[in-house]
Amino acid sequence: MAIDGKIVITCACTGAETSKELQPALPITPDELARTAEECRAAGAAILHLHVRDDQGKPTQSVARFKEAIEAIRKKTDIIIEITTGGAVGDSAEERLRPVKELEPEMASLDCGTVNFGDEYIVNTLPVMREFAAEFKKRGVRATLECFDLGHVYASHYLIKEGLLAAPYHYGFVLNVPGAVPYTVENLSAFMKGLPAGADFTVMGIGRSSLPAQYGALANNGWIRVGFEDNVYFSKGVLAKNNAQLVERAARIAHEAGLAPASPDDVRHYLKLRG
Repeated sequence: MAIDGKIVITCACTGAETSKELQPALPITPDELARTAEECRAAGAAILHLHVRDDQGKPTQSVARFKEAIEAIRKKTDIIIEITTGGAVGDSAEERLRPVKELEPEMASLDCGTVNFGDEYIVNTLPVMREFAAEFKKRGVRATLECFDLGHVYASHYLIKEGLLAAPYHYGFVLNVPGAVPYTVENLSAFMKGLPAGADFTVMGIGRSSLPAQYGALANNGWIRVGFEDNVYFSKGVLAKNNAQLVERAARIAHEAGLAPASPDDVRHYLKLRG
C-alpha cells in the first residue's frame, strides 16, 4: 500500500547464508554495515533488515555484536533498523529472541511458521510464535510477520485474535526459498488473500525471482525488499556492485510507476513506530 504516493523499500544487506566467497561486497563488520546502511538510505531505502556476523564471518545472534552494529549505523543514518529473529539454521528460539529483549529495536522480523530451507529447515511452532509476539508487544517492537508458506499467513491470525499483535499489521512474503513456495503471480495473490483487513506487505523474491517480485509488489500496492540476503546479482551472471545498486534500481522502478521512496520518518509515522 502506498503512503501518500510513496513506497517502502527495505534492504536486507547481509543475511545468514550469503558468503564473501559468493559476493565479495557482502557487508559483515559493524563499520561495513554502517557504510552500507548510509548508502542504502541515500539510494531510497527506509528500512535496513539486519543480521550480524562474528569475527570469523559466521552468523550470530550475539547481543553485543547487534549493539555494536546498531551504534555504528546510528552514527551514519536515520534508517529504521529491523533486526532478525529468524537468525540462522540451528539457532534456538532463546538465542533468536534475546536481541529483542535486550535491545528493544523499532522493528524486528517474526517468522510465522516452520519451513524447509533448502536441505535444512527452520522451526517456528505456534507456541514459539506466541512467545515472540508477546515479547514484541511488551517492548513496543513492531513485527514484520515473515511468511514463507500460505499456512504462515493464516497462523498469524491466531496471534491477532489472541491480542498478541496490534495494528497496523506488516507482513513480509518470502517467496522462492528452495523447498518452500515459488514466486508466481498466482502464489502472491493467494498470500494477499489471506491478509487481515488493512495489512501492508513487503514482497521478498529470493534469487532469480527478486526482480519479478519487485514488479509484483508494485502491481499489487505492496512494498519492496532487495539486498544480498535475497539475491547477490544485478543481472544474469553479473554480481551487484553493492547493496545500494539494488536499492537504486528498486527506487527507479518505483519512480517509473509514479511512486517515490518513503523516508524512515514516513514509515515511523505510518507504522506507529517508537522512533
